Order: sequence, then C-alpha cells, then structure tokens
Amino acid sequence: MAKTKELSKDVRDKIVDLHKAVMGYKTIAKQLGEKVTVGAIIRRMEETQNNCHNSQNYPQNLPRSGAPRKISPHGVTMIIRRVRNQPRTTQEDLVNDLKAAGTIVTKKTIGNTLRHEGLKSCSAHMVPLLKKAHVQARLKFANEHLNDSEENWVNLLGSDETKIKLFGISSTHRVWRRRNAAYDPKNTIPTIKHGGGNIMLWGCFSTKGTGQLHRIKGTMDGAMYRQILSEKLLPSLKMGHRWVFQHDNDPIHTAKATKEWFRKHFNVLEWPSQSPDFNPIENLWRELKVGVAK
Repeated sequence: MAKTKELSKDVRDKIVDLHKAVMGYKTIAKQLGEKVTVGAIIRRMEETQNNCHNSQNYPQNLPRSGAPRKISPHGVTMIIRRVRNQPRTTQEDLVNDLKAAGTIVTKKTIGNTLRHEGLKSCSAHMVPLLKKAHVQARLKFANEHLNDSEENWVNLLGSDETKIKLFGISSTHRVWRRRNAAYDPKNTIPTIKHGGGNIMLWGCFSTKGTGQLHRIKGTMDGAMYRQILSEKLLPSLKMGHRWVFQHDNDPIHTAKATKEWFRKHFNVLEWPSQSPDFNPIENLWRELKVGVAK
C-alpha cells in the first residue's frame, strides 16, 4: 500500500479548532477541502492530551513504520561513486564491495538502492570503436561538407548489401500459455538450422527512387561486386546525371580494381572509417525487413 501524505501542522490545528467549535467530521473535511480522516486526527489529539501535560504538542504525526535501511548513507555513497566511475560494475561486484566494508546485503537490495538514486540497468548501445585518427578524420569530413548545398545531397546515390531473414524471427517474443503447454505449436517459433532462412541482397537508392534488387548467391568478392554494378546499377540510373556514389569501406568496395571501375563511371564520396552510416538505403532496408517479418 502506498504511503499517505502527512498533513501540515496548520491543517491539523485547524481540524482541532473546528472540532472544539462543535463541528462535525464531514463538515470539517468539506470546509478544509482535504480528503482526510478527521476522526483519526481528533483521536490522536485526545490520546496525546491523556499522555502529555503540554497541550501544545498535539496532534503530532506518528513515526512512519518500515524496516531500517540495510545500507548506511556512507555505503550508498560508496556504491554510487563506483557505478558512476565504472558503469559496467555488476550487482555482484557491489555486494562484494559492501561485504568487504562489513555490510551484507543481497543483489536485490543493491538494485533497489540504485533505482532509488535514479539509476537503472540498461543494455549498452553498440557504437563504432573510435581511435584518435578516426575522430580527426570524421571532424575533417564534417568541416569539408558543412556548407554543401542541398543539390549535392540530392545527387547522392547510395548502395549497400544486407541480410534478410526470411524464416523465423530473431527477436524474443513472449506468449500467454498454460502450464505444460510450452511446446504447443501455437506457443513456439519455428527455426531452421545452418542459416537456411537467410538471403543476401544488394540494392541501390537515390532521390529518384530505388534501383534493381539483386540476390547475392555464395560469397561476394570484388569481381562479383563489379559485375553487379555493371549489370544492376548502371541500368537502374538515368545516365548523364551527375551522381555521387556512396558505399561503406568494405574491402570489396575499396579494392584497387573496384576503384578503377568507379573512376570510369562515378565520383565516389570519400567516407572516413568507423563513421555512422548515413546512407539513406539503411532506412529502406529496415522497412523491407519489417515487412518481411510481418
């Protein structure tokens, strides 16, 4: 049960004064506009009068019930400092830290304490590993393109490969079932061994729309990539348009022969390593994957 809000001394004094003026409990509550049990306040006042000669001390708020905190304020400060300096610290680590300091608690107590301090356990986001050289390259790229016109980005042509899961789902799904019905077909999600439900696709995308979609069979190498570009990319485009091509820094994309192919056909947007993928085709892949999952 949630704790009730304690009344201020002024409100309690008003209740006592109105009661002495021979006013009923309901009338007092209505006049004060407070959703309170007036009778409980009056009974506490009478008990205080019987046990205390000083009538100015009534009616007092009684001490709140509840178990004392198992972790001292010093212990709380210690674990909060540890978590803020080392966010990957586990509850087990904190239990051991407090045990070494003479306080024995459970992991549940640690979790409750951290949540009370505004901290919660979350999954860490996966981000590119950035070294100093990567940071400098990304900053240089941003400065060079800071004042680019909208036309420059309208002419961007994005290309990428992706894996589509055709059978089954990767995410965890929960079901409502009765006991001993775990393997009822309605409560299970079918899977295929050895990756039989996946296919690899290549596609291209621009402000003019989507290009041809190509299924990649086997392992793609530089020769296969250049063949796809010649047979699928070029027929998808309005030739004569000044396209700027964008793809990631996969070794297949940056091979010497592939760079030579692009010199004959497109300008390629230089893309620093370990950069966020701003290729607009990533949004298109997501829509496709969501549609297939449904």
